[in-house]
Amino acid sequence: MTDIQELLLSRIRDVADYPEPGVMFKDITPLLADPAAFTALTDALAEIVVRTGATKVVGLEARGFILGAPVAVRAGVGFIPVRKAGKLPGATLSQAYDLEYGSAEIEVHAEDIGAEDRILIVDDVLATGGTAEASIQLVRRAGAEVAGIAVLMELGFLRGRARIEPALMGAPLEALIVV
Repeated sequence: MTDIQELLLSRIRDVADYPEPGVMFKDITPLLADPAAFTALTDALAEIVVRTGATKVVGLEARGFILGAPVAVRAGVGFIPVRKAGKLPGATLSQAYDLEYGSAEIEVHAEDIGAEDRILIVDDVLATGGTAEASIQLVRRAGAEVAGIAVLMELGFLRGRARIEPALMGAPLEALIVV
């Protein structure tokens, strides 16, 4: 394990039985509160932006906003929020996807993404991969290329990687920590 992985892991708190019994929630708020850890995380994700040649960062609601915006600033590229349906004003592109129980929908302002863009999708956690897969589809429908996905933490036991790697069509999926 690298020094940065140790630092990041040491600032992620396990919260048992949240949001429901049997779930071990990975709370990143202690990491965000620690300026050294948050800076190390931002730098590591910004390096992925540069390495993938991304021209913009898409952050997934809501913690993807917290991580993606400073990463975009650090890397010198634009930031685009992907929101839950009904949260963005004006014309949007939307993408529905299935959840374990039910479905959801995400949206983006299509005019913020152009055919010349390479988009790195940033989020805090890759779990089952449903939101990540929908965001890949949304970026492509907006006309841009997906440069990859970067996450702070991958919950390997939920096998989200297996779900989204085919949709990535060779673009990288980078997780700073896999648990």
